[in-house]
Amino acid sequence: MSAATTRTILHGDLDAFFAAVEQRDRPELRGKPVIVGGGGPRDRGVVSTASYEARVFGVHSAMPLRTAGALCPQGVFLPVDGAKYQAVSREVMVVLRRFTPLVEPVSIDEAFLDVSASQRMFGDGAEIGRLIKDDVRSSVDLTISVGVATSKLVAKVASDLRKPDGLVVVPPGDEAAFLAPLPITRLWGVGAKSAEALRMYGVRTIGDLAALPDDLLARRFGKNGPMLGERARGVDADPVGDRDAAKSIGHEHTFDVDTSDRDQIERTLLAMSEGVAGRLRDSGVRASTITVKIRDTTFRTITRQRTLPDSTDLTEPIFRTALALARPEVRGVRIRLLGVTASGFGQREQLGLFDPDDPRRRRVVEAEDAVRHRYGERAITRARLVGSRLPAPFERDPMTPVDPRSMDAPDDPSASDTAPDGTGRDDVDGRDRLDGTEPGEDPLDA
Repeated sequence: MSAATTRTILHGDLDAFFAAVEQRDRPELRGKPVIVGGGGPRDRGVVSTASYEARVFGVHSAMPLRTAGALCPQGVFLPVDGAKYQAVSREVMVVLRRFTPLVEPVSIDEAFLDVSASQRMFGDGAEIGRLIKDDVRSSVDLTISVGVATSKLVAKVASDLRKPDGLVVVPPGDEAAFLAPLPITRLWGVGAKSAEALRMYGVRTIGDLAALPDDLLARRFGKNGPMLGERARGVDADPVGDRDAAKSIGHEHTFDVDTSDRDQIERTLLAMSEGVAGRLRDSGVRASTITVKIRDTTFRTITRQRTLPDSTDLTEPIFRTALALARPEVRGVRIRLLGVTASGFGQREQLGLFDPDDPRRRRVVEAEDAVRHRYGERAITRARLVGSRLPAPFERDPMTPVDPRSMDAPDDPSASDTAPDGTGRDDVDGRDRLDGTEPGEDPLDA
């Protein structure tokens, strides 16, 4: 392949995104350890994002807030402002699309770009990376780290090496040599369990993995084994482009104090159902399956789901279904966490062709949405939710795709196995979520 036709892939990753947005909007927080994910160090829940000043103290995403408070007592703890972060994310994606139409968002704060056909206009990959960094800084006053390579895999690894505000370029042909000295955990598909298993074979670096025979990898890791070997050698032909839309929209809430209060549980389910319904309408999709997640005071976690006769984007059918699923499971039990998720999306172009909803109810809902969009999520609410302290849900844009090949997810020590009826735990779908987790799974967990 000639230099003129060599693929050039960029991966852009905003630096400590949530915390950086807060520091940008509140100059008095600049230079201070900012921890986003809750209202205070004694709250229950986990860190969503920590500023680099907080990371010096050992604070990181998915860490319990109370642990973060112990490590960094001088930290500034802030709740997640999902609507603001989404708005900023959309501004950044507009900047990225100035350079190529081939932009594949991975989550709210990162995306791949194929700039192979853009170089005649903007320069080579390194120059485009510099232009993107300058434009993101001037347009949204944030820093972004960029990796440049011939593949998505290598570009993603590169973007993470010199954070914050880094630019790492891997020349064509240098992919395997670039990856070889890096720790094995840098590679897509190698989580904690896989890394532990690989250490039995003396594997510490990506180069060590690249040297293992494919048949050995297949015996140990199944069908994912040879793929791991290819990745270790820098082989990744996956194209940049729009992937399937996210498969679900959900909201989870961890109570400050475990509760068995029926009214509090029902109001929480209602508030989450309303948030999920609003996200569905904003995305132009309807859902046919509703799932509830329940975690009790012993950390036992179950999920229950039901398919609706008609897909919906309205609060009432989602709430009724969630309530019916949850009620048998919460009787006489102290509840730590509740979640409501909608899935089974219909296609955008089908909406409204044969609308089963009452048109008057639809007009009321549209008017409510218009008020919320103009004046904020809390500008209008139901009487039953007045005074509720349930935080507004944070979702990445449900139309933003996830990279299904990213299989390195942290273990969740608090999650249980599947529920008695066979329904499994919720999948993790995106970075910088409320729970701080990342997409995918370790092949040993698959």
